[in-house]
Amino acid sequence: MKIDVMVAGQEHLRYVSTINDTIDEAAKARGTGIARRTDEYITDKINQGKAIIALNRDEFVGFCYIESWGHDDFVANSGLIVKPSYRGMGVAKRIKKAAFELSRKRFPNAKIFGLTTGEQVMRINTELGYVPVTFAKLTDDEEFWAGCKSCVNYDILERTNMTKCLCTGMVFDPVEAAKRAEAEKAAMKKPGFWARVFGKY
Repeated sequence: MKIDVMVAGQEHLRYVSTINDTIDEAAKARGTGIARRTDEYITDKINQGKAIIALNRDEFVGFCYIESWGHDDFVANSGLIVKPSYRGMGVAKRIKKAAFELSRKRFPNAKIFGLTTGEQVMRINTELGYVPVTFAKLTDDEEFWAGCKSCVNYDILERTNMTKCLCTGMVFDPVEAAKRAEAEKAAMKKPGFWARVFGKY
């Protein structure tokens, strides 16, 4: 078995219905919110080069797409899904990493964010440098939040004035990430740093 993860192209449009059906099945199984998009929406993302797909030869394995909001100030990695028979193989991590890299390439100055109820996605996001935030720190683009209407938990979002739901908001801020990297670099240059790391006080 060889699972390939790549930017989706027109040759992958035949998987659109399968992608949406897989998202639906996962939402029902988990009982939590995964917003379904129309087949046209997924098709558009693939045509724009804003989607990642995983395949085992010709068999659909997983998918994720990116969206830009607020005049490209924010980018969301959305719709992450892996077919049940391929879960536990690290495919989600590979897809998420590829979507993250695609987002950084297409929108280098944007904050990358996501909403998730999945513990595994939270772990992957943390490894990529995301931090949990309140919904107030996410995009205020009404079109983005309108996309949550197809989620079974949308009533919670409405009742809380779009301030909270069952999802956790997470953000990768390139400016903050660069600051953290610089701080870590400076710390490593300080006398005694490596002695402390290896326990030689």
